[in-house]
Amino acid sequence: MLASLPAHLGRPALAAGLIVSVQAPEGSPLRDPAVIAAMAEASLANGAVAVRLESPEHIGAVRRRCPAALIIGLWKRSFADSAVYITPGWQEIQAVWAAGADVVAIDATERPRPDGQRLEELVARAAAELGAPLMADVDSVANGLRAAELGCAWVGTTLFGYTEATARFKPPAWDLLGPLRAQLPSETLLICEGGIASAEQANRARIAGADAVVVGTAITGVDLQVAAYARAMAATTAG
Repeated sequence: MLASLPAHLGRPALAAGLIVSVQAPEGSPLRDPAVIAAMAEASLANGAVAVRLESPEHIGAVRRRCPAALIIGLWKRSFADSAVYITPGWQEIQAVWAAGADVVAIDATERPRPDGQRLEELVARAAAELGAPLMADVDSVANGLRAAELGCAWVGTTLFGYTEATARFKPPAWDLLGPLRAQLPSETLLICEGGIASAEQANRARIAGADAVVVGTAITGVDLQVAAYARAMAATTAG
């Protein structure tokens, strides 16, 4: 059963369905905030229930263009003392929230964070000082349950296959959905994210217990999609 999310600045709660991750890699012409905002608007106009955006700049651009949008925001930053890069610390949480996100996505794995920051302290501070709902990007059932226990409103399978502990696995995280749905509190939203490449897979995730499904590269990843087609065709030609 889908829980109701307290609206930030009067914006809507999450409905079951498709969340589109609208991101572009560094150096891509698609990384322009105006382009990101246009892709987000197109996604929402065609049935997406929310968008997932990276960086305060892109969150702000989409908020201005799509004032009623439900935005999951994050900020990818790299630090020498940690492998955590999705909204790794308090500064990033504050910036994402201030830019206009309704939900802040953070790495909620057990890996050490930059400057010794602790997940439990960040979750508590986000609630107490900002009133910001958090989406926990996790790589395992244990980390998902811990994040919910700490107070994260949403749990997503985003990092399955992308951490040192799960690098041998390939997303989607099919084996995580059932156990998480069975053990998470009923009010905690379960989001399937990572590796979803077709409508059939998205439906499979919903049937397995996900409240909503995030799709990124398969919809908005023009750079990666075109490169994959070009490589495959070049290999066929060479053969």
